[in-house]
Amino acid sequence: MSRRVIVVKSLILMLLLGMSIALAGCDEFTKEEDFLDVKVKPEQTKDVDTLKLTAKADANDGIDINKPAEKEITLSIEQCRAMTLKNNLDLKVQLIEPTIAAKQVSAEEAKFESSFFSNLTYGNINQPSVVVDQAQKYKTQTVDLGVQVPLQTGGTAKFDLADNRTNVSVGNFSDVSYTPTTTFSISQPLLRGAGKRVNTYSIRILEYQRHITDAMTKLEVIRVLANADRGYWRLYAARKELEVRQQEYELAQAQLAQTRRMVALGEKAAVEETRSEAGVAERLDGIITAKKAMEDRQRELKQIMNEAGMGIDSPAAVVPMTEPDPVRYEIDKKQLSASAVENRMELLEVELQLAQDSSTVDYYKNQTLPLVALDYTYNMNGIGKARSDAYDMMFDRTSENYTVGMNLIVPLGNEAAKSRLLEAQYRKRQRLFSKENRRIQIETEVLGAIEQLEANWQSILAGRQNSILAGRLYEAEKRQFVVGLRTATDVLDAQAKFANAQSTEIRALTEYQIAQVDLAYATGTLLGAAKVRWEPIVPNVNRTDVR
Repeated sequence: MSRRVIVVKSLILMLLLGMSIALAGCDEFTKEEDFLDVKVKPEQTKDVDTLKLTAKADANDGIDINKPAEKEITLSIEQCRAMTLKNNLDLKVQLIEPTIAAKQVSAEEAKFESSFFSNLTYGNINQPSVVVDQAQKYKTQTVDLGVQVPLQTGGTAKFDLADNRTNVSVGNFSDVSYTPTTTFSISQPLLRGAGKRVNTYSIRILEYQRHITDAMTKLEVIRVLANADRGYWRLYAARKELEVRQQEYELAQAQLAQTRRMVALGEKAAVEETRSEAGVAERLDGIITAKKAMEDRQRELKQIMNEAGMGIDSPAAVVPMTEPDPVRYEIDKKQLSASAVENRMELLEVELQLAQDSSTVDYYKNQTLPLVALDYTYNMNGIGKARSDAYDMMFDRTSENYTVGMNLIVPLGNEAAKSRLLEAQYRKRQRLFSKENRRIQIETEVLGAIEQLEANWQSILAGRQNSILAGRLYEAEKRQFVVGLRTATDVLDAQAKFANAQSTEIRALTEYQIAQVDLAYATGTLLGAAKVRWEPIVPNVNRTDVR
């Protein structure tokens, strides 16, 4: 077969192969979707289903308000906090952030890791010659091994050893030679990009960001635990409110029973029985409303704690066992405001951002300088018919050389670098205003929380006095009803005022507890005797996938 036929067949084969690859690449991915890990059926995103409900009872059925909970779990506020710290999902999400931030720092620090490189090259060259009829044939084999070291000063050092074997043949003549070369080179910027501070800028920014993440994680811990405390006291208030409404209902039933006896004896008109029955029905609606509010507060607390066996769909009732402890506190406003400024993570975040801004300004100042680089290269060479001879010659340093050079690049105008520097300076100035504004906001929140705490204390005193007087009024109205001076409506109204006064007192007690939580939150602290220390979560991943 002639050389021309072989060439033509080879070209045809390459053409067919290229057409096959092109046709394979023309397939539309969206038709098959084999490359997707999660496949979505069209009806999942396009069809809207209807809600189907099953009838259970009609409006004429009775109401069971005394159905007990399947299970009751008594809970102290300390247990509530412990469960929240252990199980809260918002905390678990946030506690992974410091781990991620630490790995980002590690990844950036790795830019100064040394790297090993290797090149293997084989060449077969037929070189025609105008001097002789026969072509010169060159066979070369090169092995190049080396290490490249990025320097924290901004430069790069490189060491490599190249082993070259060359076989030159012309006709029956053949000659083999070895030419090893050892090279050491370094390139170091002198102005732009020079210095450890400039080249560790990105690491420093991520390190500040890691501290910001830690601060935000601490803030999240405080926020979640404060929400747990608030949820605990709101559930306490809701359960007490339900007890008040149940007591009100029972008193209304007792009033109805007494009225019926008096009507039967002819001591009261029949309309008084109707009035009493209406009062009982009205109290029933109050119980239903209070029970629904209690279930809502209970579900919110269960969601915060996320404890096994007490899920949001669990029928178990949570019963707070810690009672409010109303104690009036003497508070130094200036001292507490100063403590808040020191403890609040939002202010620490701004200070860390200002440190980032300062580093950014320094970095962009360096970027406005001309680019001047100093290059130095040192070589040791060898040559010989045998590899050992060539290496002996190289290490004897009989053939060595070096070069020194300098490169200079000066931007004309340099507007981009100047604009980035001005932007960084403006951002830093903006952050300074933000810091002062945030400090004022923190002091305002602390003063507001202190005043709210004092106002709630006064509400406790007023609520307790009101409850005592409303109870006395109710007892007086009952006695007046018995002697015929008051109607059942008057008694029910006094009873409602007494129940509302009790509810107001309960709310005042729990709001005072919540005001203490708010004051602690405003100062960047928590209530409780024990300190809280968080640790980041390191997710359990398949480390065999990480090489």
